[in-house]
Amino acid sequence: MAKIGKIELINSNPLVVIAGPCAIEEDNVFDIAEKLVEVCSRHSVPFIFKASYDKANRQSLESARGCGIDKGLEILGAIKEKYGVPVLTDVHSVEEVAKVAKVVDCIQIPAFLSRQTDLVVAVAKSGRTVNIKKGQFLSPDQMESIVEKAAKSGAEDIVVTERGASFGYNDLIFDPRSLTIMKEFSPVIFDATHSVQKPGSGAGISGGDRKFIETLVRAAVAVGIAGLFIETHPDPANALSDRETQWPLDKFEELLLLATRIDKASKC
Repeated sequence: MAKIGKIELINSNPLVVIAGPCAIEEDNVFDIAEKLVEVCSRHSVPFIFKASYDKANRQSLESARGCGIDKGLEILGAIKEKYGVPVLTDVHSVEEVAKVAKVVDCIQIPAFLSRQTDLVVAVAKSGRTVNIKKGQFLSPDQMESIVEKAAKSGAEDIVVTERGASFGYNDLIFDPRSLTIMKEFSPVIFDATHSVQKPGSGAGISGGDRKFIETLVRAAVAVGIAGLFIETHPDPANALSDRETQWPLDKFEELLLLATRIDKASKC
């Protein structure tokens, strides 16, 4: 069991949803948060808001990075206060951790950095819940040692997130067996949107295939997991980041209801 804010994440409990835009966009982030809070509240689904202040892992130097740590934390803090929901964001260096820990409830370690010992230790010592995204280059059983690394460094609340595994040069594949394996040592979250990425397949950006998100949600939730991670945007084609894989905000409720129905059936 782990907690993000006051929300418990247990594989056998009703599904928790972590959702928000890939990158913070100042002109729409509060509208997105309000919509997600309203939908999840109406359907009694525990909700955690997610957004990134810096997209540090970019293929091209010309790719947008985001609003930066200071403005980003100001926005995340305002969303937390205004809507009364826990907030989650990712960090990319040890130097960011202390500042981020003052604002957010959960600090996420990006998949590409999941084996960076200094970063794992710093996040584990922050006093915040640790969400470790499984590296695309790791097998699910290898995540156990990373969870142990965080626990030995002081983290009390740890969750792991599946987001697909590298398949050739420009694709990811999701193996539902990974969820069953990681459930043995951690609450598990499934990242439905990053799992349909095609890394490096675009012209200087990561591509993806959004049409498979619903399929992967069906498969993952049926296994019985603690949470579902969904990046969502009102206009994905014009989003700052991950244009091919963010889920349309106007279809979020439909996907949520599908997931909760399957979750209820899988845990009855």
